[in-house]
Amino acid sequence: MPRVKQICCSKSSAPGYVGGPTCAVIALKCPHIRVTIVDLNQAHFNLPIYEPGLEDVVRKARGRNLFFSADVDKGIQDADLIFVSVNTPTKKSGVGAGFAADLNYVELATRRIAATATSSKIVVEKSTVPCRTAESMRTILDANSKPNARFDILSNPEFLAEGTAIDDLFAPDRVLIGSLQTQEGKEACAALAEVLSKLGTQRKDLTVGLWSSELSKLAANAMLAQRISSINALSAICEATGANIAEVAHSIGQDSRIGPKFLRASVGFGGSCFQKDILNLVYLSESLNLKEVAEYWKQVVTMNEYQKRRFSKRVVDTLFNTITGKSAAITLIRDFQQERALVNIYDPQVESNQIWADLSEASPDVPLRRVSRNFLHNIFICPSALEACKNAEAVIIATEWAEFKTIDWQAVYAGMNKPAFVFDGRLLVDADKLRSIGFNVTVIGRGERL
Repeated sequence: MPRVKQICCSKSSAPGYVGGPTCAVIALKCPHIRVTIVDLNQAHFNLPIYEPGLEDVVRKARGRNLFFSADVDKGIQDADLIFVSVNTPTKKSGVGAGFAADLNYVELATRRIAATATSSKIVVEKSTVPCRTAESMRTILDANSKPNARFDILSNPEFLAEGTAIDDLFAPDRVLIGSLQTQEGKEACAALAEVLSKLGTQRKDLTVGLWSSELSKLAANAMLAQRISSINALSAICEATGANIAEVAHSIGQDSRIGPKFLRASVGFGGSCFQKDILNLVYLSESLNLKEVAEYWKQVVTMNEYQKRRFSKRVVDTLFNTITGKSAAITLIRDFQQERALVNIYDPQVESNQIWADLSEASPDVPLRRVSRNFLHNIFICPSALEACKNAEAVIIATEWAEFKTIDWQAVYAGMNKPAFVFDGRLLVDADKLRSIGFNVTVIGRGERL
């Protein structure tokens, strides 16, 4: 079995979660292994994501055996094991546009490994990829490798939740490694398993075939997203009947066959992972001529978009059927821009540049430079929650940061125009307490009937 002494994590174009936290924890727990995270964009070296505990982990290992470098080729040459942790966004043009994963960065990373490596490497897929992507990677590596270099490809998808990624790495539900079921493949799998065994004491290692591992990541995210869309569909029924979605979710969550996780109604799942992976699964199903399967998974995304539109409409209808000149929050900005809303944005952990990028993603037909310049007159990024709420008619809670649970609502109310509205899209506030202050409160999944 090959021993791993040096690891390279290739994150070119992918400043987000994939690979980075894992490599930082590997460096912390394996001081005998040199870990180098390579990225052509040196701005990404300053922790471009917020994750509780990550900064502390990086601080302990950085400069000891954790290094950041823009020298991608040296990182590849020195490494025994290479994590391919690049971005795989949904294609915006060409065959499969709007559904299929864009594997351009995966191909570029694979070609660079083949062109640079002068010795044998273990190449590990960390990015979420379509089933059988490893086969395409192997074709590229075999066709372009140097005489003394051979490659074993593994799949090691991540199952980390935003906000608990470090804890998840220390105590994972399972660690999944996929490999070819050859002797060389099994030895490469054992080498990676030995490294990952140092990360946590309570762990369940699962070793499977390459294709099963690749599909398992898509399947896990699809199942979680399906659960969110299911509870959100029920929240619409609750609002129409006077039932309380929090009580319904608690009730069904007591069933041991169902369990309580991912039963919290909201304005819908955000970010890119769930939607991107479901659309990828839809495209895979269609390409395999499984039309009914594709339609089934497509409905999960359809319900998610419906939940966002439904919440937006409820805000507009409540605010005297217009929000022209009124305030909103970032998750719903795309819809509210059409109503010419005055938007104050506050997020305690997201940098302004990322907010503008998110706005651009939410409005793909509008170039980023226009989002940040032409719309500046009605979009404001604020330094505090109180500042964002000042002179507003409505507050919309669209994220679950802990800070939002401890806001001085009395001070918020004093600074707002009246009547003052709160729309809780995350089941975060004490509605009765806010009503006693004077707010008109609307909570997702709760009808007005008694």
